[in-house]
Parts: sequence; structure tokens; C-alpha cells
Amino acid sequence: MTGSGKKWIEERSPPAVNVTMAGARRRHATPLPSGKPRFSAARLESRYTTRFLSRCSIMKFAHLVEINDPLNPLIDVLSREQLWNGLVLRAESPAEFIPWLDRCVISNRTDTAMSRVSQYGDVVVQDEVELIPLSRVIYRVPPQKDIPESSLTMTIEEPEPGILYLRFEYDDAGPEAGVDEMYNEFRRSAYEEADIDTVRVIRQMAEAGRLD
Repeated sequence: MTGSGKKWIEERSPPAVNVTMAGARRRHATPLPSGKPRFSAARLESRYTTRFLSRCSIMKFAHLVEINDPLNPLIDVLSREQLWNGLVLRAESPAEFIPWLDRCVISNRTDTAMSRVSQYGDVVVQDEVELIPLSRVIYRVPPQKDIPESSLTMTIEEPEPGILYLRFEYDDAGPEAGVDEMYNEFRRSAYEEADIDTVRVIRQMAEAGRLD
């Protein structure tokens, strides 16, 4: 990567996380155990979602996951098209990315949008998905019952040709602003781990030839 690419990363985000094909999470070149996802913080959070939904505070959170790193031989190169196809599959077939999702019904599907109803145990969530081809996927959850309004934006960024990053931006809003910051920190960790798992699954799909 040239100096301009490094400056772009330094200015726009904290250090990105690399995700290898085996599923290892790499930060500062220190791999964690690979293989099938652990009982993750994201899954733990989903089990306790109903307990906290009514007291969630406003939280905005963003982070980068590095997709292609020419200096790291452990990371297979993905094209922008492969990455985009993987993001579309995440919206269309979420159970492949979220094992604890019981069911998801999609309606009003067009080339650039869809409506979904997802069920996690007793919790049912309606959302709208906007697809901006080869660029961005936006998930919007309108307020419903005890669930506050929120959004998640996944953006493909390419500071230099072939150097890909995936930016995740969360915007959660709730009725109570005094919720414990420790819980917000827990949510951030859960979201980050879930996003790293998303990239891991996309890599597996690419290796299986499903994204070409």
C-alpha cells in the first residue's frame, strides 16, 4: 500500500481488523483460534436483547474490517464484486450468517430494496434493506413495540485499486439516555465480533465459488 493509502486509513478509522479464510481474527498479527464461530458476544447479546431494549441509549459506533492486504499472505484476495455479492447474500439469506436466527421472511424484493421480518425466539424484528450496487447496504429498523429505531450501514471502501475495506456503521437510538456505558461497550464488542464473522462467512462462500 502506498503512503496515500495508509494516510487514508489513519485519518478515517482506528486500526482495521484482518479476517483470514480460516476465520481467525487478526489484530497486530496475533491470530486467535480458527474454525467454527465460538459462543460469541453477539449471540450472547441476542439472548438478552429483550431485557435491555427498553433502556437502550443513543449509541453511534463505526469500525473497519480489512478485506485485502497484499502484505498478509494468509488473506485471500476478494474482488469488489465478490464482496458485494456476499453482502447481498447476507441480506437475502441471513440464517447463513446468524445461526441463531429462527426464520426470515422477505417481501417487496426489488433490485435495490427488500422488506424483512426476522424471528429470534420470541422476538420478531421488521426491517427495511436498501442496496446501493457495489457500494453500500443499509439496514433500517423502524421503532416497533419495545424495539427502538436503529440502522446499520455496510460500505465497501477502496482507497487504492484492489485494497478493500468494509466499514460498519451503527446508529442505535432509544428512549433513555442514562443507560450504563458499560452496556454500550458490550454492544460495541458484540457488533464488532458479529461483523468479523460476517466477513469470515463471505470468505468461505468465495472459496466455495458462490460469489462469482
